Amino acid sequence: MSDGPLPIDPGLLARFRDAGRQIAWRAAPRPRHRGRTARVAHLHDEDARVERWGTDGTGGVAADSGPVGALVVLLEADRRGAAPSLTAWNAGTDPAFPQGAIVGTWGEAPPPGDSVPRLADLVEIARYALA
Repeated sequence: MSDGPLPIDPGLLARFRDAGRQIAWRAAPRPRHRGRTARVAHLHDEDARVERWGTDGTGGVAADSGPVGALVVLLEADRRGAAPSLTAWNAGTDPAFPQGAIVGTWGEAPPPGDSVPRLADLVEIARYALA
């Protein structure tokens, strides 16, 4: 169903990739955890804090809950391959993500999460970033 590693309709995946190329990145306050980088993704008047760590094979990405954050996590999965672990943090779980976060990890133990979203859930949330 997909022309990439994700089981997403090829036309929708192409739209996600196009939106990803439109993201404007800027510096974010330093991450609380060592070994992480932090930036803010801006698309269509919405921002999402994004933290990355590790390598493509053994690392992860955390992004603010919301359409742009879901889009960023999906694009990471498109680039790296489907995340073996997806978790979500509720608002207030991590001070760096006061509204909650979506977390994808590759090749490492998943961080504790408050819930386990499905890929289809991220796709539905990320659709709102396309507007």
